[in-house]
Amino acid sequence: QAKECNGVKVPIDTSKPNPNEVEFDNLYLDMNGIIHPCTHPEDKPAPKNEDEMMVAIFEYIDRIFNIDRRDCVDAKSDPSSPAPRAKMNQQRSRRFRASKEGMEAAEEKQKIRQEILAKGGFLPPEEVKERFDSNCITPGTEFMDNLAKCLRYYIADRLNSDPGWKNLTVILSDASAPGEGEHKIMDYIRRQRAQPNHDPNTHHCLCGADADLIMLGLATHEPNFTIIREEFKPNKPKPCALCNQMGHEVKDCQGLPREKQGKHDQFADTVPVSEQEFIFIRLCVLREYLERELTMASLPFTFDFERSVDDWVFMCFFVGNDFLPHLPSLEIREGAIDRLVNIYKNVVHKTGGYLTESGFVNLQRVQMIMLAVGEVEDSIFKKRKDDDDNFKRRQKEKRKRLKRDQPSFIPGGQFSPQALGNRSSPQAICNPRQAAFEMRMHDRQNSTTSASPNTSLTPDSSPSLGGGIKRKPEDSDSEPEPEDNIRLWETGWKQRYYKNKFDVDASDEKFRRKVVQSYVEGLCWVLRYYYQGCASWNWYYPFHYAPFASDFEGIADMPSDFEKGSKPFKPLEQLMGVFPAASGNFLPPTWRKLMTDPESSIIDFYPEDFAIDLNGKKYAWQGVALLPFVDERRLRAALEEVYPDLTPEETRRNSLGGDVLFVGKHHPLCDFIVEQYKTKNTEAVDIPPELCHGIQGKLTLNDNAVLPDQVVQSPVPMLRDLTQNSAVSISFKDPQFAEDFVFKATVLPGAKKPAPVLKPGDWEKTNNDGRPWRPQLGFNRDRKPVHLDQSAFRTLGHTMPRDRGMPGMYPNPVPLGAYGSPYARPLMGSQQQIPKLLSNLRPQESWRGPTPLFQQTPQRTAGAAPLLAWNRVMQSPNQFQPAQYQGMGPMGYPQRPEDRMDRGRQVGKRGPTWCGALGSPPSQGFPSWG
Repeated sequence: QAKECNGVKVPIDTSKPNPNEVEFDNLYLDMNGIIHPCTHPEDKPAPKNEDEMMVAIFEYIDRIFNIDRRDCVDAKSDPSSPAPRAKMNQQRSRRFRASKEGMEAAEEKQKIRQEILAKGGFLPPEEVKERFDSNCITPGTEFMDNLAKCLRYYIADRLNSDPGWKNLTVILSDASAPGEGEHKIMDYIRRQRAQPNHDPNTHHCLCGADADLIMLGLATHEPNFTIIREEFKPNKPKPCALCNQMGHEVKDCQGLPREKQGKHDQFADTVPVSEQEFIFIRLCVLREYLERELTMASLPFTFDFERSVDDWVFMCFFVGNDFLPHLPSLEIREGAIDRLVNIYKNVVHKTGGYLTESGFVNLQRVQMIMLAVGEVEDSIFKKRKDDDDNFKRRQKEKRKRLKRDQPSFIPGGQFSPQALGNRSSPQAICNPRQAAFEMRMHDRQNSTTSASPNTSLTPDSSPSLGGGIKRKPEDSDSEPEPEDNIRLWETGWKQRYYKNKFDVDASDEKFRRKVVQSYVEGLCWVLRYYYQGCASWNWYYPFHYAPFASDFEGIADMPSDFEKGSKPFKPLEQLMGVFPAASGNFLPPTWRKLMTDPESSIIDFYPEDFAIDLNGKKYAWQGVALLPFVDERRLRAALEEVYPDLTPEETRRNSLGGDVLFVGKHHPLCDFIVEQYKTKNTEAVDIPPELCHGIQGKLTLNDNAVLPDQVVQSPVPMLRDLTQNSAVSISFKDPQFAEDFVFKATVLPGAKKPAPVLKPGDWEKTNNDGRPWRPQLGFNRDRKPVHLDQSAFRTLGHTMPRDRGMPGMYPNPVPLGAYGSPYARPLMGSQQQIPKLLSNLRPQESWRGPTPLFQQTPQRTAGAAPLLAWNRVMQSPNQFQPAQYQGMGPMGYPQRPEDRMDRGRQVGKRGPTWCGALGSPPSQGFPSWG
């Protein structure tokens, strides 16, 4: 993190060694996982306009670079682009949902606001601001085109100004280049691995939040593959969107004025701002777990761990992915992956081999696995029902228990209970008699109104049930359960499933086989997509629901080939395929009209409302959006009539693009690229791998190139133009192979297996002795933690506030030297107070930033704070001599006789005692001080 000094941020020198103790070679950014967090950040105000959003994206990328590497030779950035048709169905569902949920949320918020104001409630004035439509983050929109321009500017700026980018090769694949961002990255890795001079020990780091990145990383079979992603912290507090107060949601808002809370009331409901933290997912560690889990003895064929990993990736597709719905009997939260692995290990002895090979599926062996799952489907459904009933019973008992244990009266105002650890000190009680009277009256009012309005009182003032109303059931506060017409736990579940979901009888074998065949095609397509690239841009699964595992009979002879030569949608065509009519403002006017005109030939593709089938789930976002599938032929026929209406700018946005390579003036490839522009060579040339860290591919001149000594215009008004540019860009194309070429899914010869990380205790499920799990910092598991000795704890005890109750030998007394004590010694000019010094030091970064205090040249200035012991130690070139300071304590204070005796014994036994929070240079490690 960048340090601040007197309000000025000190730039990070990214040319220093990586503090995570590993140097990455290639960094890949899936921009889709960067753009979305910047549009709605968790702990910061959302950007007010597009310019602020672009700057936020730049800052996010900077953070990734600062965390990841010192010597990253290839940084590849990929926003999502026109995707295969199989992915467009999911994109369509997400965008229709987002539009519908956004409008419903706005209507509900306005309705609640009017109800609260009608009852006399208090709400702050409503902010009039345009709702940001996240659907604009789709290839073909003006937003994505501006983003591509901003990324080109950002890359050129960093290559010119950041020393850490000095030798970087940066490849930008913007939204005009067809393909999903993460799959373009995988395609690049596959094609580079297939080159004869590729380094098999390349360290890869991929930044992205999607879970399928783990599967894609395993599919590369690269030994050094790491994923960096934001740390997910659930249940973060958010203020109410109506009253801006914490502690409740919009639906529970009552419009009450906010009560004053302590001395610093203006910060009471402020969400603490904190930088987003990141985590590393090391696939080499996951491979260690998988190797132990998947290793099988006494197989009739040779065990190959790499092939078993491919089978494991394939089996994970059955629990759901971006292209296929999950099987009804396999829910990942019910341990479906473990169940599949156990079945796989039991059945693989009979299969005669592995299920997959380099992305191709052996359907005969898959059939054996699926039928084994089908045999236990009935028991799975019954157990699911039992678990659900038990959960509801426990929740009901919990509600009753909480209701029973809830106190009948909680005092408010000055006598309200205060949370333990609350930093704000309680207010002094004023006029306690009046406060007690108000509480008694409030309690009496509650006791009289607690009885039902229809109940009558007996002569002894006790309520009578004679005229009462009907009592509500005890679990009336539970949410209504959606009706389940399938009842998978009852006999006849298959017939009801096909009748309700597909509107056909289960006896219709021909239809059931059609559904199974489409699903089998999907399994083959997805695995090919992960291991070889897109087998067909046009294929998609044409149903909303999956078949049962027991229906996978006779799949061995089903075809699994795909049409060759298919082409992706163009950007604006994809927008027409995935956008609802509410997002039509991102399209040209005549194209937009096709979404809303009742006479349009494709008006049925854009329903204003649609049903959501919860499909056994509880929340709408978990359900299935029942949208009509887009007919590609009808869509293209309708668009032919409006294509002539496109402006030249819209025509440019609608064209498919390619990758662009950037280098700075210090890069060995820079002169080679500049020479291509000088000679105006229109032919594609091969990259000399010796000039570009072994990267291979073709280079062609770019029409909108960044060239040396030419101004790079800033696309954001708040940022300056680059008037002294020395970077250069050129079009780049990955190495090409024959259409039937097969990329081998194996570990390359010469690859070195990473050193084992897991220890014997890591195999146990309860390996932490009941203690909370703590993440490992950095890549060095054997790093010795920095710890504090007794003197440091006494220092903390002296300087921390007394009401914190800090444990230690002297938690409360004021330290000697304060208030003009004769023992006070002056502070050095640059020295900070003790709490500031000990607050934010991290062991692995203690050598970064400003020079530590104990390495600075001592300069005495006027002051009244004590001189710290470690500063005196460094003033002497000789070793620390305990006898030299026998009258003084560890922090420069005079010692009591008994303390001096104890310290003498400690020094005599263990040598000098240093404050462990200070750290040490990384080259010397972290010794165990004190």
